[in-house]
Amino acid sequence: MELKFILESILFSAQRPLAPKELRDILVTAAEQAQDSLVRAFRKTSLDALEVALAELEREHAEARRSYRLVCVAGAWQFVSEPDYAPWIKALVGHKARPPRLSQPALETLAIIAYRQPITRAEIEQVRGVTVDGVMQTLLERGLIEQIGRAEVPGRPMTYGTTRLFLEYFGIGSLEDLPASDELRRVPISKPEGLLTVDPGLATVPPEQLKLPTGERPPPTGPRPPGETESERGATPPPSEDPDLTAHDHPRTSPGHRPA
Repeated sequence: MELKFILESILFSAQRPLAPKELRDILVTAAEQAQDSLVRAFRKTSLDALEVALAELEREHAEARRSYRLVCVAGAWQFVSEPDYAPWIKALVGHKARPPRLSQPALETLAIIAYRQPITRAEIEQVRGVTVDGVMQTLLERGLIEQIGRAEVPGRPMTYGTTRLFLEYFGIGSLEDLPASDELRRVPISKPEGLLTVDPGLATVPPEQLKLPTGERPPPTGPRPPGETESERGATPPPSEDPDLTAHDHPRTSPGHRPA
């Protein structure tokens, strides 16, 4: 019994695409449950052997020119029917409504993310030359892109990349299968040298690095008491007449009481 035919039977019966690792797990489970030595012989099948068998199976089905073929989409393998037979299949299973087509701006933004990921929103706008807030929200809601980390630049902005659904949507096995786009990859993107702010007067360094000069008091906050001027508010209070007298040594008086 050949490995490729075992894989063919599994994929033919599967209700969803299966990755090579999932196929290997199935071989291991079958070996653990079976007493037949022939079945148990495939327990230690390597991923490389699986890849070779799947590639051979794919080639054989393509050469046979049947109504279906074996394809690898988003790193998982499955049998699919040829597009020429779509009218008869639709009559059998019905027509499945698909989401609206992506707009041209959405496709352009998606292409930038696919070829330049991980990439920040600001970097995408540098390449496109326009804001992409609405387009990014659409791509996130459709599950074609996702947040994958933070950039190692001041402010640590969020970075974005494509998802497995993106590969399934366009019917490609991996990002390496994308068409060559050297021009898009060469578009320069400038990195900010410091924290960007809208107001030039705002701080552009981390808070822990902000220090007042020695001897300078921070400006007072809160409402100003009645009768106090702005200059009096920021002034340093006069020293006590007796330097040895602390706040606890001052006599406290109450209304109507006069010191002797």
